[in-house]
Amino acid sequence: MTRESRTILGIDPGTNLLGFGIVRIGTDGKAHFVDMGVLDLRKMNDLYGKLEVIFEKVGALCDLHHPDDLAIESPFYGKNAQVILKLGRAQGAAMVAALSRNIPVFEYAPRKAKMAICGNGAASKEQVALMVEKTLGINIAAKFLDATDALALAMCHYYQLTSPLSSTQAATSWEKFIQANPDRIK
Repeated sequence: MTRESRTILGIDPGTNLLGFGIVRIGTDGKAHFVDMGVLDLRKMNDLYGKLEVIFEKVGALCDLHHPDDLAIESPFYGKNAQVILKLGRAQGAAMVAALSRNIPVFEYAPRKAKMAICGNGAASKEQVALMVEKTLGINIAAKFLDATDALALAMCHYYQLTSPLSSTQAATSWEKFIQANPDRIK
């Protein structure tokens, strides 16, 4: 059974630091590192200017790498509502950049991405970075911790797509399994 390659752009949104990571799933079904980085917006004071930069940068990444999907961290409950609103704005700017290029968007809770990579939803950024390094066979500098979270989101999306238990893929995956293994069905 041959597979098509797939490129996934992961985004760890933020109005001060935005991490991105790109993986390509080869026809062999293995994930390969493509690119990663951190967009540092801390020196900008204008919130709307930051959103414009996020939109433009994510759009440029989409134009350069042509991802099949965007996996982005969903906002999570916090004590400060202003932080959640700012995070949601950053997330929205990134989502619109992808959607305007007909790239589907998938949201994952931070705990789900950490669970997919580390097996622990409360894993630290350092633990996530270590597991991403091992999984993708790369070395990551400490300055890219936000990018490793983005790579983890991309990997989480890949795992979700390939899981027969995934709610988005269950029917087609089980159908494919049955077609490929008729002798295992009684």
